[in-house]
Amino acid sequence: MTNALAKAEVFPALEQELDILAQLLENQKSPNTWRAYRKDIRDFFRFAADAHEPTPILVDAFLKLDQTQALSLVLRYKNDLRDRRRLKEATINRRLAALKSLVRLANQLGQCTFTLDGIKGEKVVNYRDTTGIKQNLYRQILQIPDRGSVKGKRDYALLRLLWDNALRRGEIVQINLEDLDMENRKVAILGKGKGTQRQDITLSKATVTALEEWIAVRPKQKGRVQPLFIALDHAHYGHRLTGTAIYQLVRKTAKLAGIDKVMSPHRIRHSGITAALDATNGDVRKVQKFSRHSDLNTLMIYDDNRKNMQGEVTDLLADLI
Repeated sequence: MTNALAKAEVFPALEQELDILAQLLENQKSPNTWRAYRKDIRDFFRFAADAHEPTPILVDAFLKLDQTQALSLVLRYKNDLRDRRRLKEATINRRLAALKSLVRLANQLGQCTFTLDGIKGEKVVNYRDTTGIKQNLYRQILQIPDRGSVKGKRDYALLRLLWDNALRRGEIVQINLEDLDMENRKVAILGKGKGTQRQDITLSKATVTALEEWIAVRPKQKGRVQPLFIALDHAHYGHRLTGTAIYQLVRKTAKLAGIDKVMSPHRIRHSGITAALDATNGDVRKVQKFSRHSDLNTLMIYDDNRKNMQGEVTDLLADLI
């Protein structure tokens, strides 16, 4: 690995430490975005300077590079992500976007003279498989939790919420007890890309019943903020259930249900959205409200995959000869 930033010749004398990275992170409203930016920028400096943490001096050294030096270094980083580590296109683009945000802020503050506009991201094909699984198979998954046990009640309520509202695991993780309005069948969630503004969504009667059963046996805790779903294992008992734990729960439960397809919370979301399009006869406007997609074109990909238009045209062409 080329330790480009560690070479003395690219280090101008630093008269002052300006923590540009700290300012960038402070501007992020979403905790998820904050964590992603911090992780991605740390990864860049680990590549560029074998540094575990991007210190203010190290960040300033990078920002003092000239245009040629900066582009050369970032292109080498991009090639490393793609060719050596073979990361997915979306991951590469996210890491480049975090780096570009850092440089953009430094430009605005007059602490940087180069730009990364010439660094292009990788082409991404989104949602290649959006079909998920059919509702009869998900029914099998819902039969696995033992609803007579505390853990079973928790798992069933969580799995019900994933399907009935097509929630993302990050949205479920952040739900607190105070966000629930059981009487009006509402829950306030922090939606993707919505910052700190919560959005009320309507719960099904089945989900409300499942949540009431879980809350009735949920271990009592001290503190003002009470997460809806908590860990029940000995090592993490009482802590907020993490996104990783939800992923593992879904995967394990689906496997026990005999589902061959590798399941994840997001694949359940795919399944629910596809089922909603089937149930509404392709009413994309109505399902857009359900799925909370800001871009209707994203939902059209689900609808196209659901109908298998390519296969339909293939059969039509085959019948012509």
